[in-house]
Amino acid sequence: MPVAPPRRTLLLNASLEPLCVVSVHRAVVLVLTGKAMVLETDGRLLHSERTAVPVPLVMCLVRYVHVPHRRTVPPTRRTVLQRDEHRCAYCGGGADTVDHVQPRSRGGRHEWSNVVAACARCNHRKADRLLGELGWELAFIPRAPRGVAALFAATVRTDPSWSAYLVA
Repeated sequence: MPVAPPRRTLLLNASLEPLCVVSVHRAVVLVLTGKAMVLETDGRLLHSERTAVPVPLVMCLVRYVHVPHRRTVPPTRRTVLQRDEHRCAYCGGGADTVDHVQPRSRGGRHEWSNVVAACARCNHRKADRLLGELGWELAFIPRAPRGVAALFAATVRTDPSWSAYLVA
């Protein structure tokens, strides 16, 4: 049974800084128009009547593109669990949910500095109380994740061949 080509390709700037993820179709168009070159491939080829193009997993632009600003990643359940490596901020066990350190019912905001990963047991025990009321302490100060890797981790499922290009 033939293996389907990947659906997404990591696109890097000419400086090898990650820019975005594009469809394989868009990636092939960029290669055929001379705007990008393939850096990583899985060895397979995409054939047309007159040409063959390697299946691009990672590619970079030929010319540098200035990017004026970086988007920030919102604190969703997936991104918070990923930041905290699926470990409960209170007991250190496996986390499956998120908790607001200062509960929203007490004026806490839904922002990176107030949201941590938590196991269901700790989340239920804490409920809408403050850490001081329970005598609990956080093992770390919650912060927004930094780097391009955080942006890609939050938005798409990454290919293993991308890891060398997504270092923070």
